[in-house]
Amino acid sequence: MRIGFAGLGRMGAAMARNLVRAGHDVTVWNRSAGKATSFATETGARAAETPRDLADDADIVITMLADDAASDTVHFGEDGLFSGKRARWFVEMGTMSPDHIKSLATRVPDGATMIDAPVSGATQAAEDAALLIMAGCDAETGAPLRPVFDALGKRTIFLGESGRGAVMKLSVNSLLHGINQTLAEAMTLAEAAGIQAEAAFDVIEASAAAAPMLKYRRPLYLDETAHDVTFTVALARKDMAVTAALAERLGTAMPQGLVTLEKLTEAERAGYGARDMASILNFMRKEQT
Repeated sequence: MRIGFAGLGRMGAAMARNLVRAGHDVTVWNRSAGKATSFATETGARAAETPRDLADDADIVITMLADDAASDTVHFGEDGLFSGKRARWFVEMGTMSPDHIKSLATRVPDGATMIDAPVSGATQAAEDAALLIMAGCDAETGAPLRPVFDALGKRTIFLGESGRGAVMKLSVNSLLHGINQTLAEAMTLAEAAGIQAEAAFDVIEASAAAAPMLKYRRPLYLDETAHDVTFTVALARKDMAVTAALAERLGTAMPQGLVTLEKLTEAERAGYGARDMASILNFMRKEQT
């Protein structure tokens, strides 16, 4: 398939690389053009100069962007994706608000289809093509995209309607960020009693409370600064802010989520924004002193 990919961050670059490996004809675009050029040189893909050029060169355009504002600029800006003439599928795979997905769906070019299909999984899952894809459409509508999704993930769950992928991604991330915060509290409690961090993590990882993210993020929790950032505190705070706003609009209670948001906000203000979300453990340690 002829695929355009916009957004070559930590996740996006790995995902685009898997599309090339699967034999798709890939063109990439990135806000910092050097990333797109380097990726094209490395993989044999093409680099587009503008989002419009990307949409003029592809049947399917995938975006993996940081937030609503970035997606707005790429889709609606001058020389944006929606000014292109060729693409007939636009797939937003970043973590966006449902309201933004609605805006994309109502403004998509005539004859084209917009689908929200965010993913769950860290950078290693992206590299291994082992992501979970949450698609805001039914299986019949999404059938033409199956070869693309299969090149990116281990499973695709079709949720029936536009926007539901975005809602489900926020729901999943709120749980993950809650686990992250609770893990930090449990570890600092154990350490305050004199238990070494590694031993405490051994017990948590072997307990009924263990979650897959704890296992693959263990090195970050035990020595966060020695490892590459996979998901920043700033992005986690953004996720929880969007989730809290959605919960308020829908009238659902989210008391633990609001506490998680408060702690992420405090950590960001304390200079942790660009650090991995595992740094919340170090932040909580400092709160104890």
